[in-house]
This record gives sequence, C-alpha cells and structure tokens, in this order.
Amino acid sequence: MSLHPVVQAIIDLSSGAIGGAACVFSGQPLDTAKVKMQTFPTMYRGFLDCFFSTYRQEGLRGLYQGTTPALMANIAENSVLFMSYGFCQKVVRLLMGLPSGAALSDVQKACSGSVASIFSSLVLCPTELVKCRLQAMHEMAALGKVAEGQNTVWSVVKTVIRKDGPLGFYQGLTTTIARELPGYFCFFGAYELCRSSFASYMSTNKDDIGVVPIMFSGGFGGACLWLVVYPMDCVKSRIQVLSMAGRQAGFIKTLIGVIQTDGMRALYSGLTPTLIRTFPANGALFLAYEASRKFMMRQFDS
Repeated sequence: MSLHPVVQAIIDLSSGAIGGAACVFSGQPLDTAKVKMQTFPTMYRGFLDCFFSTYRQEGLRGLYQGTTPALMANIAENSVLFMSYGFCQKVVRLLMGLPSGAALSDVQKACSGSVASIFSSLVLCPTELVKCRLQAMHEMAALGKVAEGQNTVWSVVKTVIRKDGPLGFYQGLTTTIARELPGYFCFFGAYELCRSSFASYMSTNKDDIGVVPIMFSGGFGGACLWLVVYPMDCVKSRIQVLSMAGRQAGFIKTLIGVIQTDGMRALYSGLTPTLIRTFPANGALFLAYEASRKFMMRQFDS
C-alpha cells in the first residue's frame, strides 16, 4: 500500500525527531568534550583531561551543558533531514526514470541524503550556535572574553540578537553546509552499505537485520561522516564560539588562522570523543528512527 505523500512526510518527520532525541541523550557529554577541545585545543591534555576537568569544575551539569539547544538542534535537524531524505529519494527516482516505490541503490540513497542535508542545515545552524556557545562558556569566561553568568539558553539568545540581530544565528552557515554535503553522503552511504552487507550475510531483508546490526550500521555511518568532515566542523565550532567576543572571520580565514596558530593537528582536536560518541549516539538515532518509522507505517498499512 502506497501512503499519501503528506502522511509519508509526517511519518518521516516524526521518526527523525524521535531519532534526534535519542541521539542527544546518549551522546551529549562526549559532544561537550568535543566542542571544548575544538575551540581550546591547548587548554586540555586530551579527551580524558577535558572530560574530568569539566566534571570537577562544573559537575555533571557541565557535561550536559547545552542539552536544551542540542535537543532542539537534533530534533529539528533530523526531522527535516529524514523528511527531506524521503522527498529527495522520490526526486532521484524521477531523475533516474524509476517507478514510484522502486528500490534505490546505496549510492543513490547516499546522494539523496547529501542533498537533504542542505535543508536540515537551515534549521541546525541557529540551534547549534547556541549549543556550542553554552558548551564553551566556562572557558570563554575564564579567558575574560565574555562576562560571567551568560550560561542559560535565553541569555545567549538575547546576546546574539542584541549584537548581531536575527542573522547572527546563522554565523557558520556556509561551513555547516560545506560540512553536511559530503558528510551526509558518507553517513547515509555507509549506513546503507553496512545494512546491505548484514542483510546479505544473514540472508534476510535489510529491514529485518535486528537491533545490533542497525546500531552498528548507524555508528559506522557516523564514524565515516566525522572522519571526512571533522576539520570543517572544528572551524565551524570556532566561528560560532569565538564570535561571542567580537566579529569572527569567515571559513577560509579561520581555517588558515587555526593552522598558523595551532597547526594541522588542532583541526582534529576532539576527534577521540567524537568517534567514541558516534557509535552509541548514531546507533540510537537509527534504531529509534527505524523502529518508530516501522511502527507508524504498520498503523497506516493495517
């Protein structure tokens, strides 16, 4: 049974939102460590030093700093991403001359995910800017670049509007899109390829490979994404955090500045917690997405 396009879009949007929430709750502390290490690569000796220093100075709350905007960011991003992903698959079928509902190859699905990421970037950038600023607020205050007490979502939002206006929330948008396009090609491509491999090995359908293979496929897709785009994400985090202290240079100038000041290695600062985080976080994302989508599809098919 073919569902009405509006119903299908609502299912994809809802499943993406549920997956986004699962991703945040399972990986937020490690994401906080990643942002701190990206923005201040010389302040910590490594991932464990950053993680435990944050815990000692700010407690568990410090590791979950930015959870509210992170939830908003991930729910908004993944709901739009997966809704657009479904739409882009239809466009790919149309361009390839395939009938409606025809199965796409893993590469075609990767292309669909890459294009879908453009739309999700528009809702991700503002919320991620607030999240990154909250996560790095302690270090910015310690360096005297911002005043103490700006540690709530509302205080950050007011500061952005007062200093830069509504467009201030889109600082780092170019870098976000530049990161998402290749990143989500790898993300969806690796996820679908891994699922296909499991399905072939288990002699079953891709939708019936089970919980552990789905979570591993999601983690593998996330790892491929971050290995490809991590330097761009590092530059994005710097632009969004350091712009608190004044106008920050664009992508190219910030990239050159990082290399000149801290060396190439600084572009990969925080990669360890990111790769550790990606398996539980993206595994939870795809497990929640696939399970909720399958459940909702059954309700309308019955």
